[in-house]
Amino acid sequence: MFEAAALMIALAAALALRRAIAGPSIYDRILAVNVIGTKTVALLALIGFIYGRPHFLDIAITYALINFIATIAFLHFKEKGNLRI
Repeated sequence: MFEAAALMIALAAALALRRAIAGPSIYDRILAVNVIGTKTVALLALIGFIYGRPHFLDIAITYALINFIATIAFLHFKEKGNLRI
């Protein structure tokens, strides 16, 4: 059951990768990369649950924070042209 869920998450990430490569605008590509990061977080949490390793949840939360900050930083850079606040 959990293996099927992991396969579906990986398939959704592959579809988002297609959008990241062929996106018509830069914002579609940014959104697709963010979706891939979110799917990775879900997959890490699921794998940690399947194999009984609760520290994978800490890794997933850390990766989610990095994904969020990177998305905000890239959008700020795209809008302002630099990373100054």
